[in-house]
Amino acid sequence: MLAALKSWAKGVRRDAVAIFLAARDPRTPWYAKALAALVAAYALSPIDLIPDFIPVLGYLDDLLIVPAGIWIAVRLVPAGLMEEFRATAARLETQPRSRAGALLVVAAWIVAAGLLTWWFWPRSAN
Repeated sequence: MLAALKSWAKGVRRDAVAIFLAARDPRTPWYAKALAALVAAYALSPIDLIPDFIPVLGYLDDLLIVPAGIWIAVRLVPAGLMEEFRATAARLETQPRSRAGALLVVAAWIVAAGLLTWWFWPRSAN
């Protein structure tokens, strides 16, 4: 049972990357692109609709909303294209991760947080 669950989760992850690729491909119909872009952005985003610290509800979006959105987006993309995107996504999973890219994203978030803090920090009236 655990092996089947792990296999399903890996397939969902691969499909999330595949619909991200579908959203950027000109051969994908516009309605599939729109939904694929929304679902991929939400699935790959570190920001959740319902924060995970809220008991039970926090994980509902991860367990229900994301897989349902991926499932619908996969159904809207033509089957031949989807197989091509799945193959590309599987190939991308085997490539090494970029630590420099991760550091760049973290640095951008730190700079953004610093600018927001500086902007909204109360200043004394001299």
